[in-house]
Amino acid sequence: MGAGQKVTVFGAYGHTGRFVVAELRERGFVPVLSGRDADKLKALAYESGLEARPASVDDPAALDRALAGAAAVINCAGPFATTGGPVIEAALRAGIPYLDVAAEIEANADTFAHFGERARAAGAVIVPAMAFYGGLGDLLATAAMGDWTSADEAHIAYALSSWHPTAGTRASGVISRERRDGRRVRFANGRLEYRDDQAPTLEWPFPEPVGPRDVIGEFTMADVVTVPSHLAIPEVRTYMTVEAARDVVTPDAPAPAPADESGRSAQTFLVDVVVRSGGRERRAVATGQDIYAVTAPLVVEAVERVLMGRTRTAGVASAGEIFDAPDFLRALSAHLSVDLRP
Repeated sequence: MGAGQKVTVFGAYGHTGRFVVAELRERGFVPVLSGRDADKLKALAYESGLEARPASVDDPAALDRALAGAAAVINCAGPFATTGGPVIEAALRAGIPYLDVAAEIEANADTFAHFGERARAAGAVIVPAMAFYGGLGDLLATAAMGDWTSADEAHIAYALSSWHPTAGTRASGVISRERRDGRRVRFANGRLEYRDDQAPTLEWPFPEPVGPRDVIGEFTMADVVTVPSHLAIPEVRTYMTVEAARDVVTPDAPAPAPADESGRSAQTFLVDVVVRSGGRERRAVATGQDIYAVTAPLVVEAVERVLMGRTRTAGVASAGEIFDAPDFLRALSAHLSVDLRP
């Protein structure tokens, strides 16, 4: 467990950041609160009794102070197109691992492209998208692959009971749409493709208790960066139930509301991952509650494994590449139900 090690949480006062702080404390780490809003940090520090170190991404010296003495840093502050690069640079200067919870496709692609060689040369560990989107799908796809060294296609379908987006989700979505000039993106033929046409609507055969549901096909999430970063799969498609997709683009959709003492919302999810090779098919299914809350045990389990040296590589690496995927998923049994179906 954490054994009193300090972990800086950048964006600690955000919706996901608060879950991450709580999970770190539960596991014996000492969170160091950081972020751009000094007043919100001060309020959280007063509430939690933890140290606050305000820092802006355009102030390298402040970022260095925020990471001083920490064993690792977790970046929870979107848009990650803005925060990712500066916080990674600070982590490299400090010589500590960097993990984030970015769902932005382009921001994650930038992390692999811009920091891959430097991180490998330094023996540094950088794990982007260590979250519900990007990390969980990658772990499930990797576990489903088993002993396969390649596959023809991977499909990751999300069934959310609802999707009440946070302010951070909305802000990140705006940045992503601006970066791709309003086009949609998919991963096909071994690369990201940008398209001007409408995404298709189709029916996906989710297992029970969800059952067949209409989904937006090619509702593309960060899995199209993480999965092909290490798995030889030229076609990676992600899907979202129609109602949840509608929620996230509705301007007046409510923010997540706590439904239990931990602050989790009542939202439930089922993630259905199918990999196909030739005429063969393998499947992995995960179910749980609250996509934002479950990100905390995902990223904190990752931090714990990195600091314990339970990793398979260094440099910029996705969850499925750097960790033993089946073992990692089993470790989350208190937060996720996972069914691997070879």
